[in-house]
Amino acid sequence: VNTMPEKETEEMDFMNTNNQHHRAILQDIAERAMLERGLLPDFSAEALTELGKIQAPAVAKNDESVRDLTSLLWASIDNDDSHDLDQLTVAEALPGDKIKILVAIADVDSLVKNGSAIDEHARHNTTSVYTAAMIFPMLPEKLSTDLTSLNVNEDRLALIIEMVLGEDGSLQASDIYRARVRNHAQLAYASVGAWLEGGSPPEAIPTVNGLADNLRMQDRVAQSMRNFRHVHGALSLETIEARPIFDGDQIRDLEVEQKNRATDIIEDCMIAANGVTARYLTSRKFPSIRRVVRVPKRWDRIVELAAEHKSELPAEPDSKALDEFLVKEKAKDPLRFPDLSLAVIKLLGAGEYVAEQPGDTAPGHFGLAVKDYAHSTAPNRRYPDLITQRLLKAALAGSLWPYRKDELDALAKHCTEEEDAANKVERQVGKSAAALLLESRIGEQFEAIVTGASDKGTWARLLDIPVEGKLVHGFEGLDVGDRLRVQLTSINVERGFIDFKKVGSAGR
Repeated sequence: VNTMPEKETEEMDFMNTNNQHHRAILQDIAERAMLERGLLPDFSAEALTELGKIQAPAVAKNDESVRDLTSLLWASIDNDDSHDLDQLTVAEALPGDKIKILVAIADVDSLVKNGSAIDEHARHNTTSVYTAAMIFPMLPEKLSTDLTSLNVNEDRLALIIEMVLGEDGSLQASDIYRARVRNHAQLAYASVGAWLEGGSPPEAIPTVNGLADNLRMQDRVAQSMRNFRHVHGALSLETIEARPIFDGDQIRDLEVEQKNRATDIIEDCMIAANGVTARYLTSRKFPSIRRVVRVPKRWDRIVELAAEHKSELPAEPDSKALDEFLVKEKAKDPLRFPDLSLAVIKLLGAGEYVAEQPGDTAPGHFGLAVKDYAHSTAPNRRYPDLITQRLLKAALAGSLWPYRKDELDALAKHCTEEEDAANKVERQVGKSAAALLLESRIGEQFEAIVTGASDKGTWARLLDIPVEGKLVHGFEGLDVGDRLRVQLTSINVERGFIDFKKVGSAGR
C-alpha cells in the first residue's frame, strides 16, 4: 500500500524524469500549467469537426466594397519562426512630403464565426500562449498559419487601416475598408533590422522590384511617428526578453531578443493603426474594447527612483516628464537602462481591457500617452482583436452591433483575466527553462535588481543572465529598482521556482 502523500509522489515522479530531454520536460510542465490556470491546451472534438469542414481561404463573392489591392508592395515583418501572419504594411509617397501607410489585418472573422465551436475555444483562452517548449494557438494552426494567415504569394481578405502622415509623423487623415491583398515577401525582424542599419538585404527584398525603397520609406515614417509620440509623452521603455536556445532537445543558453528599426516599423504602425481603429468605432457610434494603462498608483516610487538617479519628477503623474528622465538615463547608461525600464514598467502597472460604450470615456494608455487605443492588429493571436474586427465589419456594413453592452463588459474583464493567466503560464515555463539551465550553478553569486516587492514576496532579476527569481532571505526594506548581490540557493524545475538570498549590496 502506498501511504506516501500524493504531492510527494508527484514530485518524485517528476524527479525521475530528469534524464529526459529538456524539451519533453518543459512540454509536460506547459500542459499542466495551462490546465492549472484554467486554460485549454487542446481543441474540442466539436471545434475539430468544424475545422474539417473549412477547406479554403475566405473569398468575397460579388462584393464591390472589397477593393483589389493585391498589386501593392505588401510585405510581412515578424519573428523568424512566426507562421501566424496577422498584418502586412506598405507605404506610398504623397505630395507635400506626406506619406500614406496602409496596414492590412487578416480577416479572421470571415472563417471564424461568432459563437462557433472554434470561436468558443478562442473566447475561452483569449490568446495564443507562447511557451519555451511549445505553442498553444488560440485558433487551430490550419487557420492561424494557413487559411487566415497573410501568407506569402497568397490572396487573402483583409481589413485595411489607411493613414496619411505629415512629415513630422502626425496623423493627417485616416480610413478603414475591406480589400484583397497579397503578401509579396515574408521578412524577419533581425535580418531587416540589420539591413536598415547598414547590412546586406535579406534575400527576398531584391527579388521584389521597388520593395527596398518602400521599406526604407516605412522606416522613415515609423521613426517620425515614434518621435511625434515621444514629444507628446510616450515612454521610451526597453526591456530584456529572453528565450531558451535549444541544442537538439537540450537547453544550452538564454538568448536576449533585441529590438531594432524593423521592430520599430511594425510597432509604430500598429500603435497608429490601433488608435485609428478606436476612433473609427467612436465616430460610427459603436462600442469598443479599449486597451488601457491607468495612471500609475505607485508614482511616488517612480519619483524616488528618479531621485536616486539625481533627477526630479513632479509629484503628480506626468508621462512627458517621465519620458525625458528615461531618455536621459538611456543615454547615460544604455547597458543598464533595461533594468531601470523594467522597474518603471512594474510600477506603472499592468494593462487591461475596458469596454467603452458610445458617449463614455475610458481611461487612456499612460505608457503610450494616447487616449484612444484598441487592440485590433493580431486577430489570429488575440481574442480582443477578433472582437474589434467584428465590430469594425459591422460598422462598415452599417449593421447592428454584434455584441450586447453587458456582453462586451464581461468579455473585457474575461480577456484581462485570461491574458494574466496566459502570462503566468509563459513565465512559469520560462522559469522552468531557466531553472534547467541553472541546475549546476546553485551556490554561485550574481549582481541583481529588484523587480517586484509586495506582500506576496520580493523578486529580483540577475543582471548578467536574464533570469528572475524570488528573494527568500534578506529582502527586508528592499523595493523595486534596488540593486543588490544575491546567491542562488535552490531551484525547482517543476514549479519554475528560482530562489535567491541577499549576500550584499550591488558591486560588493
